[in-house]
Amino acid sequence: MDNKTIREALAVKERYDINDLLLIMEQLRAPDGCPWDREQTHESIRKDLIEETYEAAEAIDMADPEMLREELGDVLLQVVFHSRLSQESGDFDFGDVVHDICAKLVLRHPHIFSDVKVKDTGEVLTNWDNIKQASHGRTLLSEKLEGVSRALPSLMRADKLVRKAAKENVRLTDATENPNLTHEEAGQRLLFAAAEAALAGIDPERALADACDRAVAVVKNREKDTAK
Repeated sequence: MDNKTIREALAVKERYDINDLLLIMEQLRAPDGCPWDREQTHESIRKDLIEETYEAAEAIDMADPEMLREELGDVLLQVVFHSRLSQESGDFDFGDVVHDICAKLVLRHPHIFSDVKVKDTGEVLTNWDNIKQASHGRTLLSEKLEGVSRALPSLMRADKLVRKAAKENVRLTDATENPNLTHEEAGQRLLFAAAEAALAGIDPERALADACDRAVAVVKNREKDTAK
């Protein structure tokens, strides 16, 4: 079937499925396909993946099912687009992406797909994290901290770093526990810190990212000293 026939068939379908989406992307990237789609690279559409993900998150926050349906489609398009680019470069294809996530889910749910017993969600999450770290060969705390993506928004990254360190009874800062701290007070303190940085001409996002890097480096150096 030539491209013209395929495109005509796709244009009149009443309901599409994932195979149609893959075929549409193939047609868009074909030599006689869409000029814009053919020009794109992983790097050029990186921001689109981030933007579409945030828009899907906004739909969840708004409890808008119609918006969520649309935005999830946009996120799925990004997955298919990146997969197609990698297929063309010979790295992997969409089928590999599906296989990998299926294999990961089976591996990290031994209480479903094996004979492991769990009593609550806490044990599920503990098992998940242990399996994740073992599969990546991470045993030291610094390795686990370095496994937290540096591409995350800095505040989200800081939260994950602090929580991971706390699981091993390590504090990344000299902050003390304050069980009386309220949601509103925490928000005001964060807003104050951001405003203080901005008024001083400092990018608060970059400043926090650098602080996270330094905290991870301190843990790593401490481990090196201990190993001597």
